[in-house]
Amino acid sequence: MDLILHHYGFSNYSEKARLALGYKGLAWLGVTIPPVAPKPGLTPLTGGYRRTPVLQVGADIYCDTRLILMELERRFPAPTLYPEDLTAEANMIAHWAESQFFRPMSLYVSGSNLDVLPRDLQADRSRMRGLPEPSDETVRRAAQRSAPAVRLQMRWIEQLLSDGRSWVAGMKVSIADLAVYHALWFMTARTDRLSFELDDCVHTREWMARVAAFGNGTITEITSQEALDTADASLPADLLPSDPFAEDPAIGSCIRVRADDYGRDPVEGKLVQIDRKRLTLLREDPSVGMITVHFPRLGYDIREV
Repeated sequence: MDLILHHYGFSNYSEKARLALGYKGLAWLGVTIPPVAPKPGLTPLTGGYRRTPVLQVGADIYCDTRLILMELERRFPAPTLYPEDLTAEANMIAHWAESQFFRPMSLYVSGSNLDVLPRDLQADRSRMRGLPEPSDETVRRAAQRSAPAVRLQMRWIEQLLSDGRSWVAGMKVSIADLAVYHALWFMTARTDRLSFELDDCVHTREWMARVAAFGNGTITEITSQEALDTADASLPADLLPSDPFAEDPAIGSCIRVRADDYGRDPVEGKLVQIDRKRLTLLREDPSVGMITVHFPRLGYDIREV
C-alpha cells in the first residue's frame, strides 16, 4: 500500500516527516494541501483535524508527526529512528524541542518574515489557538519578544553538539535529530534573512548538514481527489492490540479527540484501539467510506461523547 503524505512546502513539521521518509529511503506520494483552512481535500479523511502533515495509507489516517514517525518505524524498522539505548533521551529532547523551543521560534520567524509568508497565515494560526486575529505590528512585537528565547536555546543545542557527538542524543540518529532540526530549518525555509543567527553555531551547522543529507526520499505528486479515491477504494487495516490504562474509555465507546495545545478541532468516532503510545478511531464519511484515524497518546485530550 502506498504512503501518501498530505503536506506543503514550507511546513516545518512536514519537513520532519519528509526527512524521516528520506532517512529510511522510501518512495511516497505527495498531496500538497493549503497552509490555512479550509482544507476540503483533507477534512473527509481526518474528520476535522487540520494540522500538517497527515500520513495516509489506504483508509488509515495517521495524525501528528509523533505518530507518523512511529508508524514509519513500525512498517520500515531499518534504519531505526528509535535506537534502544537512546530512546529516553531522544523522547525528552524531542518533547522539549517541539513544546518549548519551536513556539518562540515560530513567533520570531513569522514576525520577521511577514512579507514572504501567506497574508492570511497569522490570522489562521491565531484562530487555531483561539486568539483574535493580530495586526502586523502585534506579530512584529511578538517576534522581538521571542528572539532572546530562541537565541538562548540555540546555544544549548550548540553546547550539546560541542562534546564530539555526531547526533543530538548521542552517536546514533534518533527522533531527537528531526525534532530539533525542523525548528531550526524553519528559520531559513522561506528566506535567508535570519541565517545570521547560526553564524556562531559551527557544530550546529555541521550537524544540520548531516541531517539535510538524508533527503526527502522519492516523491510522486498526486491530487487530493486521487488520495480520497484511494481511501474510498480501501478498507482499514487490521488493528493493533489494545493495552489501555484503567482510566481510559472502553473500546467501542464514542469519543472525542483533540490536541491539548492548539488546532483543537475535535474529531469524533468509535474507539477501536488504544495502547500506551496511540489510539484509533473508526469513523465514516460519505466521501471515503469507513476510515480509521490514528493519534498519538501524548498531546491529545480523550473524552467520551
